[in-house]
Amino acid sequence: MTLTSSSTLATLDRTGPRRITDLAVLEGVTQPAMTVLVRVMEESGLVERRGDPADKRVTLVALTEAGTAYVRARRRAGVDEFVRLIDQLEDDEVQALAAALPALQHLAALDSQEREEPKQ
Repeated sequence: MTLTSSSTLATLDRTGPRRITDLAVLEGVTQPAMTVLVRVMEESGLVERRGDPADKRVTLVALTEAGTAYVRARRRAGVDEFVRLIDQLEDDEVQALAAALPALQHLAALDSQEREEPKQ
């Protein structure tokens, strides 16, 4: 799984079904590259194409149950790895991380906001 594939799956998990053109902009790739990527992920059973109820001319890309399970498993594996590493820190280092959490959450929110806004 490529970094762009994983990122695209995470975006779909976070934001819901999207147009291929929107995904391309959000992930910083060309529309033809995203079309190929979506086709590969579709063949793998991770995403599916479905009609947009608001506009019958539009096709949206959505996670399948398998895609959702994959994203959640990857996320859980990342959390488990952080827990393992944090358990190896000294108490003062754990406290420093805890104190930094509000700033880290703000950074994550800013990143999420930027990813959801179309780039000009």
